Amino acid sequence: MSTAARWSVVVLVLAVAGVVALWPRSPGPAEQAAIPTRTRPTADLDDVRARAALPPCPQGSPDAPGPEPLRGVVVTCLGDGRPVDVAATVPGRAVVNFWATWCLPCQEELKVLDAYAREPGAVPVVAVLVESKEADGLELLAKLGVRLPAVADPPDAVRQALRVPRRLPVTYVAGADGSLDLVDEPVVFTSVEQVREVVG
Repeated sequence: MSTAARWSVVVLVLAVAGVVALWPRSPGPAEQAAIPTRTRPTADLDDVRARAALPPCPQGSPDAPGPEPLRGVVVTCLGDGRPVDVAATVPGRAVVNFWATWCLPCQEELKVLDAYAREPGAVPVVAVLVESKEADGLELLAKLGVRLPAVADPPDAVRQALRVPRRLPVTYVAGADGSLDLVDEPVVFTSVEQVREVVG
């Protein structure tokens, strides 16, 4: 092979390498985790938050710090956008529900939980949004007419802290002593009566 031919091959290899390096690609899992979930301007997010009209997140006290596995896990309160220690949102007996915007059974269950929470004597219900963007969760809650206190957990820290099963929806019942019991039956609440029976 002549010197000119060798240089031609070298130039061709470098050109191909340059094209490959600059070619658009999908982000890998580590890069996806670093992508922020709040992609809308703050003003737009505030508009969606106003339409959803969610109540503020419950606040615990030194006398009722909430379940121990959740203490120190910081999430975003969907009602006002502020960071909150998730344990403080469960200061006593409560229902904790994990849901995502793409989960159709979650949508029906949220309506059932919202109806239960409006009943006299109901324990508080806190909805934990996972695997979804904050704005999308707010829009869906507004569309469903669900007005539960809710938090967004983009890093999935709450599910990791509790070792929540990798299915949705998932519901826990928190006790006054800070215990958390996974609801295995029913897997999805379809009536207020079922929630009453589980909560006791």
